[in-house]
Amino acid sequence: MPYYGWDEEHISLLRASIKEFCDKELSPEYVRWMDENCDFPPDDLWKKLADWGVFERGLGGTPYDYLVIQEEIATASVAVMLAIGASISFGQGFIFMLGSPEQQQRFLQPLFKGEAKMCMALTEPGGGTDILGALSTTAVLDGDEWVINGQKIFITAAHVADYIITIAVTDKNPANPRESWSIFIVPSDTPGLTIRTIPKLGCHACACSEIFYDDVRVPKQSLLGPLNKAYRFLVQGVVDRKSSGGGESSGKKSSGGSQGPNLAMALLNQERVSTAILSLGIANAAFRDSLEYAKERQAFGKPIGQFQIIQSYLAEMAIQIENARNLIYGTVAMGLLGKPAHIQAQMAKVVAARASEYCAIKGMEIFGGYGFTMEYDIQRHFRDYKQMVFAPITDEMAMNQIAHMLGLPKSY
Repeated sequence: MPYYGWDEEHISLLRASIKEFCDKELSPEYVRWMDENCDFPPDDLWKKLADWGVFERGLGGTPYDYLVIQEEIATASVAVMLAIGASISFGQGFIFMLGSPEQQQRFLQPLFKGEAKMCMALTEPGGGTDILGALSTTAVLDGDEWVINGQKIFITAAHVADYIITIAVTDKNPANPRESWSIFIVPSDTPGLTIRTIPKLGCHACACSEIFYDDVRVPKQSLLGPLNKAYRFLVQGVVDRKSSGGGESSGKKSSGGSQGPNLAMALLNQERVSTAILSLGIANAAFRDSLEYAKERQAFGKPIGQFQIIQSYLAEMAIQIENARNLIYGTVAMGLLGKPAHIQAQMAKVVAARASEYCAIKGMEIFGGYGFTMEYDIQRHFRDYKQMVFAPITDEMAMNQIAHMLGLPKSY
């Protein structure tokens, strides 16, 4: 289905190209091996992804280009796309939008080439969705250094990241709590930094970690973007053009002040859409495997795909997948039109997560006893989908936020 700015010929060629890459480099056997043996995509695969241009596409081309790439890779391996997203969204995205010329020159090319990895450390043990009230990691300026203390949890790809984009409180007594956070680029080998990998039920090939900051000292120039404005960037998409990269000029064209709220580009909105794409990939894979199995598996002298209930399951899978895809791509189209898309981003997250849930659960039922074995990939889709239901925000909280944006009283 075409959307605003959609180039069907270009998108078709791009989808065919990335699908060919996935068929060769992310075969079912290889993805299965990674799930059983890896906590992050191997270096040789990472280099192949970079050589294909995945990391450059994160900021180049049209937004649809990256959506198509995400969908095809997530269909082949959601864990691999989760790993890629950490470096693109939370590495390139931060540096491109907030970095000083020096920071951009230092970090962007290594990220494009796959020579550096980044992650974002925001969530803390005391709260995820309630992060404004729960964030307790602090950064205190001591001469020419920032001293960071605190703890983060469930940080994707932290165990392999070269740099950790860290959000910390820099004003302990703010007049406005939304103007008390700042962002820092913290090298992962900095003394005082401890990273512990957390075993997970699913998405094995992209681990998450707990991070401890114990008097972690970074140079004053490690500040990314303006002081105390991180919340405005993360949630509202506000980029201060006057001050960036430790107070230095960002070097970007400016109208002399801040860019006002742009809910279509708010980073946590982008995270909702990216998570929706991951869910869509899981749903695609579960549907594909289930449809193929239903055509081949025989019972009572005919393929089980001939039974009405199996057909009903598969038809509903296809419907939910199409609904999720349309909402995801439509949300991006609204952003291209310059329209706020905050509510649509939340909806896309929920609809796609529920599609992955339905496809994984009904897929398990279609496979029957074989689905409960480790010999078929449907069990991996079943394990992987669960992360999408509560990350980066629970479906229930997303529904609360949708209701609030519809004009109902705030429930949280």
